[in-house]
Amino acid sequence: MNVMVIGSGGREYSIGLALKKDTNIEKLFFAPGNGATTQLGENVLIKDYEKLADFATLQGIDLTIVGPENALVDGVVDIFKAKGLVIFGASKAAARLEGSKIFMKNFLSRYNIPTAKFIETTDAHKAFHFIETLTLPIVVKADGLCAGKGVIIAQSHQEAKDAVSDMLSGKSFGDAGRGVVVEEFLDGYELSLFVICDGENYKILPAAQDHKRLLDGDIGPNTGGMGAYAPTPLIDDVLYKKVEERVIKPTLEGMKKENSPFEGVLFIGLMIVKNEPIVLEYNVRFGDPECEIIMPLLKSPASELFYKAATKDLKNLNIEFYDKYAIAVVMASENYPYDTSKPAEIIVDKAVHERQLEDTHISYAGVSSEDGKLYATGGRVLLCVGVGNSIKEARDKAYMLCGQVHFAGKQFRKDIAYQALKHD
Repeated sequence: MNVMVIGSGGREYSIGLALKKDTNIEKLFFAPGNGATTQLGENVLIKDYEKLADFATLQGIDLTIVGPENALVDGVVDIFKAKGLVIFGASKAAARLEGSKIFMKNFLSRYNIPTAKFIETTDAHKAFHFIETLTLPIVVKADGLCAGKGVIIAQSHQEAKDAVSDMLSGKSFGDAGRGVVVEEFLDGYELSLFVICDGENYKILPAAQDHKRLLDGDIGPNTGGMGAYAPTPLIDDVLYKKVEERVIKPTLEGMKKENSPFEGVLFIGLMIVKNEPIVLEYNVRFGDPECEIIMPLLKSPASELFYKAATKDLKNLNIEFYDKYAIAVVMASENYPYDTSKPAEIIVDKAVHERQLEDTHISYAGVSSEDGKLYATGGRVLLCVGVGNSIKEARDKAYMLCGQVHFAGKQFRKDIAYQALKHD
């Protein structure tokens, strides 16, 4: 089987790693990939989706897997399907669940899916009035895609109003903020749940927990994610069942009623309040860094999972996961998330403690390649991943690998999975 992965980050690298271990794979392509994906397959530098679909036809690509949300919102799946190609991902219509927070919140409301009390508007005065009815803190979200950064948690009513004004004026997030959602803050703990869907059937993957804040102890600015672990002990069979009945089933039924059957990855951002699941948001692709920990736990061939979902055959898939835990620690560049950083050469020490470093690997994200050397060029540069029989073992392995990786200005959190380890 020839497979192409669309995207260039750690998520796509991790999908590539899983596919590389798959005996079904003959050729692997990345469009556009990054400086390290050439170690796994061939990078394809075609930006136009029509031309990329023609390339897929010419190369006899049997399956294309879409990583990032932008490509899905732009309709890459529709373009490929129109040319008779097999592609894994949400259609442009279904991708509105992530592409528009206003659509998403109204969808939740229409189908009685539990979510925070909210208002969606383009009118600052309406937003201000609603803000005055809420207790602090207050959540303000830009409507469109903001690379995971379009959410402000305001600590005062005035800060919330300023955030609304900045978004609606285009100052904060450009056109992505021309509509806003203001909602009540929910006090609980967050979980990431991923569901592979084929429009009719679905498979639930192990729940993960992401760490959004830059610094230890969940302080500092929001980021795209500084680390994650799975499966999390913060969910049990009772809670899984509640999510399935109250969220997953009505979401898939609702999308069919909207004439946008959902295919691909449904990423449900949940807040658990008093053991009740409440939907914070939907995304229509794997989370990053969550993808980097779910892929190494997948025992079934990755190609089978993606292909059966893309061909509406999930009911015939028996999906298996290793009975282990995985942790990913993000290493970011010096000025992340405030500004770009100078390129820095990445040096990985030769393993001295080889046994301790078994079941570890690096997933590369913001890197370029020059003269056989890798350079840190992105905000989130790479992820150190550890797999173990317990969360602590996986954590220790991931951090041991962190000690082997060096580049100027590297920064990373030292407390990934701390909430789970409190329960260990």
